[in-house]
Amino acid sequence: MSETILQIENLKTHFPVERGFIFKRHIGDVKAVDGVSLSLQKGEILGLVGESGCGKSTLGRTILQLIRPTDGTVIMEGRHLNQLSSGDLREARSSFQMIFQDPYASLNPRMTVYDALAEAIQAHRKIPAAELPALVGALLEKVGLAARFQRKYPHEFSGGQRQRIAIARALAVEPKLIIADEPVSALDVSIQAQIINLLAKLSREMGLTLIFISHDLSVVKHISDRIAVMYLGKIVELGPAAQVIEKPLHPYTKALISAVPIPDPRREATRERVLLPGDPPSPMNPPSGCPFHPRCLYAIPECSKIVPKLESFNAPNHEASCIRLKDINPS
Repeated sequence: MSETILQIENLKTHFPVERGFIFKRHIGDVKAVDGVSLSLQKGEILGLVGESGCGKSTLGRTILQLIRPTDGTVIMEGRHLNQLSSGDLREARSSFQMIFQDPYASLNPRMTVYDALAEAIQAHRKIPAAELPALVGALLEKVGLAARFQRKYPHEFSGGQRQRIAIARALAVEPKLIIADEPVSALDVSIQAQIINLLAKLSREMGLTLIFISHDLSVVKHISDRIAVMYLGKIVELGPAAQVIEKPLHPYTKALISAVPIPDPRREATRERVLLPGDPPSPMNPPSGCPFHPRCLYAIPECSKIVPKLESFNAPNHEASCIRLKDINPS
C-alpha cells in the first residue's frame, strides 16, 4: 500500500485588498487559492496545470508555507505545517524544497556554486567542513554537472546549467517533497527536455515526491503520474495523466488540450480548436456557482447557482467538477 506523504484539505489563500492612504479600509479579497483538497503518495509526480493567474504558483508556495494559508490544513507525514511555529517550521523545511521558475534570480550572484550548496547543507545537516567539497561535487555530478564547476559563479553558466544548480541545491538537504514552479518555462525547448528527464530520473532513483507546476500540458504529460487542472483557484479536474490527456472530462481541460500543437501537420490542420469566449474572471470577484460557467460552451442556468464538487466519472480515480459530466461525456 502506498504511503501518503502530503494531505491538503480545503486550502484557501486570500489576499486582502485595501483602499485609502491614511485611513485604509478593506474592500475585498483576491481569492488566489479557494478550497483545494488533494493528497500525494510517496514517490508520485503530480502535474499542476492551468493558465496564468489560476493560482497554481500560490498553491505551491502555500503548501511550503512560504505564504501562510487563510484557511485549511497542510499535513505532511502527520505534521500540520500551518500550525507549526517559526522555529519548528524552519526545522521541518529540510523535508520539502522548491525549485523556482527563474534559475538566475533564485541564485545569489555573489556566491559561488560551492558556497550556495554548502550553505544549504550546513543549514540542516551536521557535516564536517572537510567533507563538504566532496559532497558538493557529488551533488553537481548527480544533476549532470562536473564537480570542477563548484568554484564558479552563477553568471558563468547557461540557463539550463543554472537550473541544474538550483535542483542540486534543493537536493542538498535530502528532501522528501519538491515543488517545481515552472522550472523549464525560461529555457530553450531542447534544454527543457533535459531538465524534465533529469527530474523524472531523480524522482525514480531517490523516491522523491514531486509537484510539477506548468501552464504547458505538452510538458506535464511526459513527467506526471497524475494531473490536476486548476481554474480560478480551484481544481476542476484530477486524474491519471494518460486519462486526463486522452479523455478529458471538464470543458476547461478540453479547451486546454485542444490548444496543444500536434506534430502531425495533417491532423493539426483538420482538428477543431475549442475557443473559449471572454477572459478569466477576476479572482477578487469570482462568479457564483461554477467558476467556469461564464466561459463554458455547455453552461445551463443551474451552473450559475450550484457549486460543483469533484466527482468520479467512468473511472474511479478520474474526477472533475461539473454538473453536466454525463451530458458532455457520453459513454
